[in-house]
Amino acid sequence: METDKWGRRIRAFRKLKGFTQEGLAKEIEISVSVLGEIERGSRLPSEPVLEKISEILGVSMEELTPQEEQDE
Repeated sequence: METDKWGRRIRAFRKLKGFTQEGLAKEIEISVSVLGEIERGSRLPSEPVLEKISEILGVSMEELTPQEEQDE
């Protein structure tokens, strides 16, 4: 799995919805450093974290999922 594609999509939706890293991290109850690692692609988000991100940002899991992952 290419973690950088997850991170880029999460970052794009976060910015589109007007969240800072600090604001989103607080909402999903993770540290800013963990969210930063996810967005930079050095950490893969867990399923519960993805679900929280999806809920807070108001996007579906399918929208967050990189296209390559959907094709598998």
